[in-house]
Amino acid sequence: MKRSGIADLPLHYGKVPAWLYERMASLGRSIVEVILMDYGKDEVLRRLADPFWFQSFGAVLGMDWHSSGITTAVMGALKRAINPDAKSLGLYICGGKGKLSMQTPQELLQLSDRIGLDGNGLIRSSKLVAKVDNTAIQDGYQLYLHNFIVTDQGNWSVVQQGMHEKDGTARRYHWHSEKVKSFVEEPHAGISGPSQGIILNLTAAEAAANRAGIMTIVGEDSSKVMQDFAKLIMPAHHDVRAADVDLKRLGAMLYVARESQPSHFEDLLLLKGVGPRTLQSLALVSEVIHGAPSRFNDPARFSFAHGGKDGHPFPVPLTIYDESIQILQKGVEKSKLGYGEKLKSINKLHQIVLDSERDFQPQFDIQQIIAEERRDSWKYGGRTVFGDAEPLRTNGRGLQLSLF
Repeated sequence: MKRSGIADLPLHYGKVPAWLYERMASLGRSIVEVILMDYGKDEVLRRLADPFWFQSFGAVLGMDWHSSGITTAVMGALKRAINPDAKSLGLYICGGKGKLSMQTPQELLQLSDRIGLDGNGLIRSSKLVAKVDNTAIQDGYQLYLHNFIVTDQGNWSVVQQGMHEKDGTARRYHWHSEKVKSFVEEPHAGISGPSQGIILNLTAAEAAANRAGIMTIVGEDSSKVMQDFAKLIMPAHHDVRAADVDLKRLGAMLYVARESQPSHFEDLLLLKGVGPRTLQSLALVSEVIHGAPSRFNDPARFSFAHGGKDGHPFPVPLTIYDESIQILQKGVEKSKLGYGEKLKSINKLHQIVLDSERDFQPQFDIQQIIAEERRDSWKYGGRTVFGDAEPLRTNGRGLQLSLF
């Protein structure tokens, strides 16, 4: 994944409950650890720099699949989970939301002193990235979140987000040091989205004279910016609809999890005892780890792993979520000790789903799948920000009512 870009998201207010935040940190760290082991630190940066992967990652972690809240919650949970063991992982997360974003230079300087990086260079990159998206391009979005992710080799990615002053949306910007070629002239390969009318764009080629007098912080060195630019525009509706997902991919995954028992696949024998519902979640976790960039153009599909904190598409199944964390953590720990069979079995799930997709013809109603998940949610410890899921009951006229 060598692309970077932006995502336009509807604002979503509310605080992430502690019961979900703790799990997001645990599962998020485990997923990052597997990517580190299988693909390396630079691949983690590439993933974080892809707005489609990032949104899918947040959905797998149980956040609202389409909203701006994914950015703050995911980066906050990752920083909390990764930084205590950053030295062994070789990955560091600086900055954050609001006042935390202002601490990025100090964090980078302290980090550089500890591990021998060019602190001033990293601080300069951090400031320039923010200047480009907040000042050089004035499109109505004011930055309020800035996370700078850096490896112990000095490569970096940035995830930052701004809020529009009028239309009630947020815009997330993704940067990757691998793809930067100039901070000051045509840094974006393209930005598509709703027209904001006349805007100030000091990065345009025609603005060279203006930049000479304004962008005084820019030295002679050139850097890099995105070449393969991606643009993600999320819908305003909160519910998950058929148009929001690739039904063939979702259907093949559900078929593998529900119809084909793990014992039918030699590679999955080590997952014996894992039920169909947990297998469904693990299949989507496996895809987040191993899927190609093109697999993430429908982030809503990944909400079928662990639901969403607000109940869309269904309540977060805490029992299943905890099983996913435990299975992945055990796989990671055993792999570190040289016993990687269980982790390989989990990773193989994605390939099995890919194989099933070739001849799969979707013939199901996605709303029926969602209804089934909601009906059974209480069995799996389903919970939303509104409370625990409970069994459905009739209202005396044959209609079923959900009590979550």
